[in-house]
Amino acid sequence: MQKIYSTTMINKGGRSGKSYSPNQSFKLNIEDPGSKNLGTNPEELFAAGYSACFNSALDYVKKKNEINVESVIKVRVSLYNHSDSLVPDVTLGVDIEGWIKDTSIIETQRMLEEAHQACPYSRAIRGNIPVTITAVEQI
Repeated sequence: MQKIYSTTMINKGGRSGKSYSPNQSFKLNIEDPGSKNLGTNPEELFAAGYSACFNSALDYVKKKNEINVESVIKVRVSLYNHSDSLVPDVTLGVDIEGWIKDTSIIETQRMLEEAHQACPYSRAIRGNIPVTITAVEQI
């Protein structure tokens, strides 16, 4: 297997801290989900990356099917706590909604399922957390 890309981010302070690239070109304030402070959280970052990656995988599926229209992917990442202990027992869940312009719900669903097989994020979490994939008429 040939590595084609690698990147690094650094975090100080966990969910109440900062994340940044080693060269300081990308900096984020990290806050707990629901915080009133200006910042993002790991779940939002995961959803952003997953939606972009999934839509990119869908572009390959559309191209294979000779479909050259816009698509939109919405990813909702949920955090579930299974414990009342001081150390949380948490898991993630993912809901993906997809829309492809001028494409039937049935055909969109088929292509979304195919993209799910190809997307690196989907492969990384396959069998580890629940993922739902739903074709929708609009996003």
